[in-house]
Amino acid sequence: MSLDEAARQLEAAIHDARVSFDCIALEELERAHTNVITARAAVDAAENAIRVELERRKDGESEGESAPDSAPGGTLGQ
Repeated sequence: MSLDEAARQLEAAIHDARVSFDCIALEELERAHTNVITARAAVDAAENAIRVELERRKDGESEGESAPDSAPGGTLGQ
């Protein structure tokens, strides 16, 4: 999983959290609950992708390679 995938997962989590918020206002609690669960899963997936990338970079540094100073291609939030 790449950092681009982590960003995508976080965008999905934001969307699901907003849907859940709206469902609560509409008293659609089952749908709100479902969207909270999917938001949590997306956040967990993003966290995992970031952790893997941190470990990869740490391993690269310990082998004498330097970690990139910036994130790979793509921009967040667009």
